[in-house]
Amino acid sequence: MPIKVCAFDAYGTLFDLSSAARIALEDYDKKSGMNISRTVAENWRLKQLQYTWIRAITGEHTDFWNVTCESLDWALEKSNLHNDGQLRSRLLELYKELEVYPEVPEILAKLKELPLPAVILSNGSPAMLQSAIDASGIGDYLEMQLSVEEVGIFKPASRVYELVLKHYNCQAEEVLFVSSNGWDAAAAKGFGFLSAWANRLNDPVDRFPWTPDFILSSLVKIPSLAKKL
Repeated sequence: MPIKVCAFDAYGTLFDLSSAARIALEDYDKKSGMNISRTVAENWRLKQLQYTWIRAITGEHTDFWNVTCESLDWALEKSNLHNDGQLRSRLLELYKELEVYPEVPEILAKLKELPLPAVILSNGSPAMLQSAIDASGIGDYLEMQLSVEEVGIFKPASRVYELVLKHYNCQAEEVLFVSSNGWDAAAAKGFGFLSAWANRLNDPVDRFPWTPDFILSSLVKIPSLAKKL
């Protein structure tokens, strides 16, 4: 059955999460001789994910911007930077304008040429997603952005993946879902999507009941893969 839509996770898949910390903490790195920016970025992302999972399980939903702020506060305190209000503000502003990975514009353009609708399916709130899309200039390549705010729960809840089926009136097996998060790609496979994991860090495969259909090192091969499906 040919696929009808290619759905992308946003943060870490299209948008480079490390870019905010890399830019804002450049001087800290130089002065200390340490990679503080990497530590902050990794802790920020770790807590961001953990907080979404706990909120999904407990039913205590809030929008992703609140989660992003709360997880940043933890990450800054962990690195003893929590008293720097100016740094916090700078990091949050940069998060609204995250850089995309280098291959993103080209692969989205190729999908549009096929033509195959490319959509975002993200934990991000609509305002956050729109800000990042506008800043990166990829809006012309995207047909739609779907946010968990429509259903009030974070991934990997099945209601989130169902949003694609609702908006495109298609079957799960007609969707190619792409994420750089192994857990997200696996959960999407469990839901019934064709799933591609962009394993940028060459991590081991998660020990879940489901394994992504495709494991790639980046997004470069997504258009050729989609064309074959």
